[in-house]
Amino acid sequence: MLIIEQVLGNIRSIEKLPPHIERVYLRSDLLLKKIQRVKTDHGNELGIRLKNGEELRDGDILYRDEKNAIVISVLEDEVIAIRPTTIKQMGEIAHQLGNRHLPAQFTNDEMLVQYDYLVEKLLQDEGIPYVCEKRKLAQAFKHIGHSHE
Repeated sequence: MLIIEQVLGNIRSIEKLPPHIERVYLRSDLLLKKIQRVKTDHGNELGIRLKNGEELRDGDILYRDEKNAIVISVLEDEVIAIRPTTIKQMGEIAHQLGNRHLPAQFTNDEMLVQYDYLVEKLLQDEGIPYVCEKRKLAQAFKHIGHSHE
């Protein structure tokens, strides 16, 4: 079994890839695990043991030679894409979701959270525009350590 201790780059920044690519399909929450055993879509087992706080991302290259590469592919997550229409709506929903300690990701015009039926109900009750959909996230949702002391 091949042991991977560092990421060799990302396919988005490589001009030419080898002709044969094997994929390791991971749920986004597994991108945060530093040590794990995975299997490629060709049945090859790998051990991943990342150092120095490195985290996996969609498209990361775990192995590469002239003919082959092994690349991370993230599976889709069910998310709620929140699309407030005013700064007031944004502030109110961010405050309420922050009180629940929900991890979020942001794009130019939306806030993404993992699907939760209680969040969906809150958005409906508050009249805040949103859509529920499956998306391939480039990185995992991260909880930020915090306590109310």
